[in-house]
Amino acid sequence: MDIDESAVRKSDGFLRQGWWWVKALPERFINKVVEFAHKVEKLGKDDPRRIIHSIKVGLTLSLVSLLYYIRPIYGGFGSSTMWAIITVVVVFEYSVGATLGKGFNRALATFFAGALGFGVHHLATLAGDKGEPAVRWFFVFLLATVASFARFFPGVKARYDYGVLIFILTFCLVSVSGYQEAEILKLAHQRVLTILMGCLTCVIMSIFVFPVWAGLDFHKLIARNIEKQADFLQGFGELYFGTKGDTDMLWLHGYRSVLNSKTAEEAMANFARWEPPHGKFRFRHPWKQYLKVGAMTRQCAYRLEALSNGITSEMKETSEFKKIITLSCMEICVESGKALQEISSAVKKMTYPFTVSTHIMNARNAADDLHTALETITLENTNILEDVMPAASVISLLLEIIECTENIGESVKELACLAKFKGADVATSPEKQTRRLLRRGNIKPHHVENDSVHALITTYATSAMVE
Repeated sequence: MDIDESAVRKSDGFLRQGWWWVKALPERFINKVVEFAHKVEKLGKDDPRRIIHSIKVGLTLSLVSLLYYIRPIYGGFGSSTMWAIITVVVVFEYSVGATLGKGFNRALATFFAGALGFGVHHLATLAGDKGEPAVRWFFVFLLATVASFARFFPGVKARYDYGVLIFILTFCLVSVSGYQEAEILKLAHQRVLTILMGCLTCVIMSIFVFPVWAGLDFHKLIARNIEKQADFLQGFGELYFGTKGDTDMLWLHGYRSVLNSKTAEEAMANFARWEPPHGKFRFRHPWKQYLKVGAMTRQCAYRLEALSNGITSEMKETSEFKKIITLSCMEICVESGKALQEISSAVKKMTYPFTVSTHIMNARNAADDLHTALETITLENTNILEDVMPAASVISLLLEIIECTENIGESVKELACLAKFKGADVATSPEKQTRRLLRRGNIKPHHVENDSVHALITTYATSAMVE
């Protein structure tokens, strides 16, 4: 009897849970719909071009689908018309460069693979019934092996990987097909033309209807990455040395996106090479130099990451050692941040960064003052582990950041000359450049070697720890 009552209670509990689950189902469904709508809204607001791109893809597919209803065209191509639609689906990408790259790869690979496949098919038929399978097998093995190995070359992988895949696929389909030669020629003719129609439709829609230029996005990305580091440096000194509160910390981690930007930069540079001249971006624009600037920027970001760790590990009362180095370190942070800000602005406006050298020189002068201040320090009543070592690490990183900032500035100047930014012709003229520097008073042969400061810090720390 007890068993029966417990079974009834379990059954009632199960039914009650099932009823509540069914009752809550409409509410959960509505919540999911609202959550999805919010995600769609956010995705559209983050980049409205995504909505436009989706509409462009739908419009392009609709236009190509009309080929089925135009009898003269459909009668000439037959079922091969489907290849135009397939081409639009696989070729139409977000940016102009990506679309052009895929379209060129697909059209060229289809043409060469079709021609080569027809040649192998013809050669195999001449070998007779016994030799035909061996000839087909040999050429499929040879070309598939060579083409697959070619994909490991970095240049081929970056620009022609999709084309190599299409080449292998098309060659195998044509060479091992059981069609007669006349049928293969007709089929190849139809497919090449329909693929070309699909590629041209994608290219026209991509370029002339609200185009998204990968080169422009790449240009803005490089400038934005440099600006994020400038924001960090300008806020780091005040926060680390206690002159700024820890509110509004959005700038603190903005630079971290730079650390993982290499893949995106390489992809954008690859797409940008396919794009025709547009706006201020001329033919053969130096996109490789942008990659060099990006690499320099990441090297600087690694130092900023180390500085960021210093913020979290030492946010306490200022020591005597920090008081002595505060003014010079603050000056280095501010001037390096201003230099990076000027570099970012120059890249955005596509102008030559004339004033960057002034800020870098000021940062080096501050490093010289820091060198002088360190010579006057006595470490008798100073806690080496808690006061000197963390601050010495920060000093070392700041001196490295000066070098990184100067390297970024030099690479951007080289970019300005190669891309012919505004004012680059004046900068490349030695006489005009010297006159400009003399007029502004920027020629000050006053440098400091980082190695001497590093050696001084190391000497003080080592001697104090021995005592």
